[in-house]
Amino acid sequence: MLEWAVFLSSLLLLALWSYKKGLSSSLSEAVPAKTRDEPDDYTLICKPSALANYLEKRCRSFGGFSNVKWLWRTFPTLQTLVGVLGPVDQGVNFIREYLQLSDEGLVALDWAVRPGQHQRRRRASSNSSVPILLVIPNSFGKITRNTSKICHLALTHGYQAVIFNRRCQNGCPLSTAKLQPYGDPNDLREAIRYIRHCQPSSRLFAAGEGTGAGLLLSYLGECGSSSYITAAGCISPLFRLQDWFENGCPWLWQAALLLYQKTYLSRYATALGQLIDTERLLRSHTLKDLEEALFCQTKISGNLTWDSYWERNDPLRDIDEVAIPVLSICSQDDPIRGDPQNTVPFELFETNPHFFLLMSRYGGHCGFIKEDMSSTMWSHTVLLDFFKSTVDFFAMEERLKGLSRRKGTISSSMNRTLQGRASCRKEQSCPHNIHEIYNWQRSYTR
Repeated sequence: MLEWAVFLSSLLLLALWSYKKGLSSSLSEAVPAKTRDEPDDYTLICKPSALANYLEKRCRSFGGFSNVKWLWRTFPTLQTLVGVLGPVDQGVNFIREYLQLSDEGLVALDWAVRPGQHQRRRRASSNSSVPILLVIPNSFGKITRNTSKICHLALTHGYQAVIFNRRCQNGCPLSTAKLQPYGDPNDLREAIRYIRHCQPSSRLFAAGEGTGAGLLLSYLGECGSSSYITAAGCISPLFRLQDWFENGCPWLWQAALLLYQKTYLSRYATALGQLIDTERLLRSHTLKDLEEALFCQTKISGNLTWDSYWERNDPLRDIDEVAIPVLSICSQDDPIRGDPQNTVPFELFETNPHFFLLMSRYGGHCGFIKEDMSSTMWSHTVLLDFFKSTVDFFAMEERLKGLSRRKGTISSSMNRTLQGRASCRKEQSCPHNIHEIYNWQRSYTR
């Protein structure tokens, strides 16, 4: 397996170098960006709001990728490969906890701990207020170097970090003849409810990487203001998944992802044979063919059409219902997603005040390596900075709101005393107009 990975990575470097050269010529005009004379190689695209202004002032990490070494700038494919095939961070270990779902299926929660801690996770008190970071890896089930890196960084910043593993992925047993469709958030919903039940006093944050961001967006859209999540982040998300499956990513990437999925699914060929045509599955030549074999032409779904499948599983199908701040971090030179002009819904970020797009000039797909392979990822630093700044902003808004109420109460009392009659109390308006900008139904400072 190791020899195959090394051989494949060499082929990817050679083949995708030519793809990168062809793609880079069109990137300079793809999105609105700062001029090359400016020091920061990033653009924050969002609807103007008080929160957006606050983030631009406080999140100094947004511009922390401008001085990256030339090697990583020049080779986005190399950044991507290091993130996918690089060694797992040695500064963090994982302790697994299985969760049985309502239909008797199993998902796994991998809790990050520091090396040397006990092999059995010590459950935090229900009164614990330590924030939790839920990490949703790519939909292919591989725990990458970047996934372990963000868990390590979260631990050093005082978070509890946990990875959500889907059914049948990353060593999680397949206890029922059912897999999770791409945009079906039911399993994730049960896992979040379990985490929330165990630690109701802790703020919960979520981060999705690559194709895993699609599941996170589906969950946030379906649950709306009842998601239990304070803020979320997506690293190199693939927004328009149906188009991505139909058009395909570069052929060598597609071949690698297809081979990886066939390898781990073949282990469950007997069990899955009750549900799907495994011969058709293993004969798939594209990711689209494999997705259709898994979820469209099955004994349960019958002859579900491709378009009908994506009506149910498109990550953006309920995007207007998202009720928390969400930061998406993308690079213009992403070799897997492709041209941002055709693959990134800029109108979403320009019109919806909940969504923020941080577009960097470099970084590859889930790469964003700043200095060397041992350093933290720029995208991970940005996400934790975003989470902290978001909490600080709403805490400030709550204080201002409370102050306005107290001032209104005192003013009303004085008027009644001086005038001898009741008068209407007029509260001072919030200086940031946050209640006009957002229509959120829950407090984010609990």
